Amino acid sequence: MFAHRGLALDAPENTLLAFERGLEAGAGYLETDVRLTRDGVVVIAHDATIDRVAGTSAVVADLTLAELTAVELGSGQTFCTLADALERFPVARFNIDVKVAEAVLLAAEVIRSAAASDRVLLTSFSDARRRRLAELVPGVATSVGQAGVIGAVLSSWLGSPALLRRALRGAVALQVPERFGALRIVSRRFVRLAHAAGVEVHVWTVNDPADMERLLDLGVDGLVTDRTDLAVEVVARRN
Repeated sequence: MFAHRGLALDAPENTLLAFERGLEAGAGYLETDVRLTRDGVVVIAHDATIDRVAGTSAVVADLTLAELTAVELGSGQTFCTLADALERFPVARFNIDVKVAEAVLLAAEVIRSAAASDRVLLTSFSDARRRRLAELVPGVATSVGQAGVIGAVLSSWLGSPALLRRALRGAVALQVPERFGALRIVSRRFVRLAHAAGVEVHVWTVNDPADMERLLDLGVDGLVTDRTDLAVEVVARRN
C-alpha cells in the first residue's frame, strides 16, 4: 500500500507526522512529492502554491526554506525537506513524484547522499524528467510519466505487447487511475498485459474498501490511498 502524502487523518498531508502515521498504519510505501525552494532546497510539497494547505497565499518556488518552515500547517507540523524525510525514516520506502525540472538534479543528489536509491521509486509527469532521474541515480526504480501511461493504455487497447513494452521501457511500475473520465483504464486484461511486459500496476487514489477489493481481485500490485488504515484491513482480511 502507498500512503498518499502520508496518512492525513490527524496530521497535515506530506509532513513528517503524516508519514509517521502512514507507517504506523502499515504502509509499504510513503507516496510524496517534491519541489524546489527559492534557495535551492528540495522540499516536500504537492502543490505549486501553499494556499490549500496553509491558508495563506504564496508560491513554493518563491519562498526560502526558512520562510517555508515558518509556516504552520497544523498539529505542530510545517514543510519538511526530502533529506529530512529520508533521514527521519531510514528504512521506509518512498514513492517520490518530482514535480518540476528544476528539482531533478538536486533531488538525485539528496537520494544518493542518503544512500536511498534502493528504497525509492521515482516518477514524474514528464517521461524525459523520469529518464533523467534514472540516469542520475543508477539502479533506481522508476514509474512511467504521462507519455508512457498514454502509450501503455493505447498499446493495451490495441493488444500489442511489443508496443506496450516500448512504452514502458526502463520502468518497473505503471501508476494510473482506474478511470480517466468515462474511459476505463484498469481491467483484468490491462493488468495481465502490464505484467507480461514486466511492470507492476499501481492504481490511484483508492479510498473505498469495496473498490480496493475489486481492484485487488483484478490483480493490481499496489493501491495509492489516503486511507492506509482501511487498505491494510482489506489486505489482512484477504490474507
